[in-house]
Amino acid sequence: MPRFQLAAPSLLVLAALGLSACNSNKPEPEPSESVASAPAFSVPMASDDPAPGAPAQQDDAARPVMQAQVVLERLGFAPGIIDGKTGLSTTNAVSGFQKANGLPVTGKFDEATMKALSRWSNIAATRVVTIPDDFAAGRYEPLPKDPAQQAKLSEIGYTSLEEKLAERFHTTAEVLRGLNPAIARQAAAHAAAMQQRKAQNPPTANPLPPEPYRAGLQLRVPNTGGDRIDPSKVDNKGWLATLATLGVSNAQPEASRIVVSKSKGTLEAYDKADKLVAVFTVTTGSSHDPLPLGDWKINGTSYNPEFSYDASLFWDVPDSKGEHLLPPGPNGPVGVAWIDLSKEHYGIHGTPEPQTIGRAESHGCVRLTNWDAARLAQMVTGSTKVSFVS
Repeated sequence: MPRFQLAAPSLLVLAALGLSACNSNKPEPEPSESVASAPAFSVPMASDDPAPGAPAQQDDAARPVMQAQVVLERLGFAPGIIDGKTGLSTTNAVSGFQKANGLPVTGKFDEATMKALSRWSNIAATRVVTIPDDFAAGRYEPLPKDPAQQAKLSEIGYTSLEEKLAERFHTTAEVLRGLNPAIARQAAAHAAAMQQRKAQNPPTANPLPPEPYRAGLQLRVPNTGGDRIDPSKVDNKGWLATLATLGVSNAQPEASRIVVSKSKGTLEAYDKADKLVAVFTVTTGSSHDPLPLGDWKINGTSYNPEFSYDASLFWDVPDSKGEHLLPPGPNGPVGVAWIDLSKEHYGIHGTPEPQTIGRAESHGCVRLTNWDAARLAQMVTGSTKVSFVS
C-alpha cells in the first residue's frame, strides 16, 4: 500500500496511528485520493466579506453572539460550533482573542473585547446561499454501526445533505433549522411521514413529502469565512475537495508549537515569534485513557485517513468486534485528519460528532471538529513542538 503524505520535511515512516482509543498497531495506509472528490474543484457557497470600513452586510435579525463567533473564527479563535450561544467553546475563543490582543482574559464579551472586535462589525452573522448541484449530489444513507459492515463501504460519508451543510457552515442541523423555519417545518413533516410509513405493515404507497434540502434551495446559514483556497498549492486532490466541502482555506499560519491543556480543554498554537495565532476547544481523554502529559513530536499528518480498527484496544468495546480496516470519510472514527505523535498510539484528529467536542470524553487522543482539525493539520509540520499540560 502507498505511504502517508507527510507534513514533516524529512521522509519519516509513520508507525501505527492508534491508541487504546484511537487506533490499532497496524501501519496506516495512505489517505484516499477519491474521498469527497466527485465534483470538480470549487469552494461551494464561498463567503464574500466587505473590506474594512465598507458598509455593513445586512442580516435579517440581530444575532450579536453569532456575529462575534464568525469574526472570532476568521481570526483563528475557533468557537467550535457556530450557534449563537456563549458556551464553553465560545468562552475559550474569547479568552484566546483577549490573550492574543493584550486584553484582560475574562472569557466574556466585555466592553474592551467588544471594542476590539468592532473593527469587524460590518461582517454579518448570517448570509443566504443557494445550494449548488455538485454540492448536493451524493449518496446519503444511514451508516451501519458494526465496524465489520463499515469496512465494506467505499467511504464513511455524510448521512444526509443536511449533515453535509451543517459541517460546511461549522454548525449543527438544529441551528440550520432555527435559521430557516420553513425548512424546519418541512423536515419535521418528512420525518413524521417516514416514521408513519415504517410503522405500517404493509407500507402504503402514499408519496412522501419532498426532502427539505435540495440543489437550488436558498438557505440562511452562519456567515463562516476564511474559505479561500489556492488549488495550485494543494497536491492531494482528495484533500483539496475536503477543504472545499468544509469551507477551510489552505492558507493557515505556521505553528512553531502547540499546547494542549487538559484543565482548560484547549489547544493553543503559537508562531515562530511565540505569538498566539489560534485556539481550538478539544476533547482530551478520560479516566480510562488520560491525556499523556509531557512533550511530544509530530511524526506526520494524514489527510482523509483510513482507520485500522482493533477492538482489543478499546476498553468499552467487546474484543469479539475484531479488527477491520475502515475506509476514510468525515464520519470515520478520526474524521478528516490525523496528526500522528511520537507518543505511541496517540494523535490529534477530527470527529464525526462535532457537538461532543469539549463535552464527551475521548479514548485518550485529542479530538477537534472536522473543520478545526483540517485547519490545524495545515498549521503543523514535523518541527512543531507539542506539549500536553495539566
